[in-house]
Amino acid sequence: MNKKNVLSVKNLHKVYKNKSANSIHAINNLNLDVQEGEIFGLLGPNGAGKTTFINVLSGVVIKTSGEVNVWGFNLDKNPRQVRASIGIVPQEVNLDPFFSPMKLLELQAGLYGVKKKDRITDTILKLVSLEEQANSYARSLSGGMKRRLLIAKALVHQPPIIILDEPTAGVDVELRKNLWENVKSLNKQGVTIILTTHNLSEAEEMCNRIGILNKGILVALDSTKNLLDKIKTKKITFKLSRNIDLNNNIDSSLNVISNKDNEVVISYEKNKITIEEIINLIQKQNAKIIDISTDDGDLEDVFIKLTKN
Repeated sequence: MNKKNVLSVKNLHKVYKNKSANSIHAINNLNLDVQEGEIFGLLGPNGAGKTTFINVLSGVVIKTSGEVNVWGFNLDKNPRQVRASIGIVPQEVNLDPFFSPMKLLELQAGLYGVKKKDRITDTILKLVSLEEQANSYARSLSGGMKRRLLIAKALVHQPPIIILDEPTAGVDVELRKNLWENVKSLNKQGVTIILTTHNLSEAEEMCNRIGILNKGILVALDSTKNLLDKIKTKKITFKLSRNIDLNNNIDSSLNVISNKDNEVVISYEKNKITIEEIINLIQKQNAKIIDISTDDGDLEDVFIKLTKN
């Protein structure tokens, strides 16, 4: 069954002009769709246009041209409905230290015009595991609790789409793990997640599909699996019973990265030679293979390939 698009962007441009009248194309003809219920990753180096894109969706930045539809609402014709359809979790932790989580969520709900009878503050606090800290000062919360409180604030108006802007920047390993557990829980409940991140391993693990921005241009848009399939070069490491000499026996499709201390690391193009053929080459050197490990490459390899100058 085909899922509907909850975010549709067509021919989006955002151009800034500086004092010298030069134009900076922060977003250049962006076209993408985000499907209902998926976790979509938007990646790119600093200055790629990720934050500008989020600011356009939130109404903080006015687009130069193009069409944006969120949950069936057009950004130009129905800006309030668009803003009501998304919840944004910012990168910066900006909370009033003297307000409690309960008070902060109630205030946020009021800003969105949510009537008191329709508020689900207790439910949200339980969802992000902050029910026991509901009446504590925000300043007394740990870093992980503050991050979860930011997610809670984005949920007060029950938006179908949550946007997380670099949610794990400067976050320790344990906090990061807890944060992703919360995100996965939200997604299982039907919330569509849009994630911007520099952490490529997280995107690889979390996202169904990924778009890669570079200098305002979308240079890739595909499923995570298909992007990883673009990697042509793999790496294999052999631990051997002795050192071997491969200088005169190496296949032209192979590249010896290192060969020392009874260990050989080789890179190869997967469409030109098989692992079995490489093993045969090693065995011809009369060395016993003690262990083999392979590295199929990761999203970082794709990212570097697509965003390098």
